[in-house]
Amino acid sequence: MKWQKRILSMIQQRQDKKVALAVDTSSSEVSTILINNIVKLFETVKPDTTLVQADFKIRSVTPAKADTIKYYTHGKSSYTEVLEWATNEKIDTLFYITDVTGFIYEEITDVDYELFWLVPDEFLPKVPFGKAIKVA
Repeated sequence: MKWQKRILSMIQQRQDKKVALAVDTSSSEVSTILINNIVKLFETVKPDTTLVQADFKIRSVTPAKADTIKYYTHGKSSYTEVLEWATNEKIDTLFYITDVTGFIYEEITDVDYELFWLVPDEFLPKVPFGKAIKVA
């Protein structure tokens, strides 16, 4: 359970930063309990965290609240809109809960903010940029 302490520490270190937490809602095959617990951690430790729910498009942008996540079953995911949204909103740190199987436009080769991919799976894929953290 080392990753929980790591995520907690990362949130605490960013109390004075603009933080967003994105959740890939393209599939309900992931551990929704795990995802809700991560969102609850952000909701408790950094209540001003913005929660972005997205699959192939942004579905909602709200304050972080664990009981508001709606999943879809089509399995299509694109990260482009969320990454561009974070740039436009001048987010300092984006945490993205996903299995990293979605699409990113080829033009996006990096972002100008901290990006952490929180992967709720035993398999930790290579990420195009940012840092991947296994949360399973």
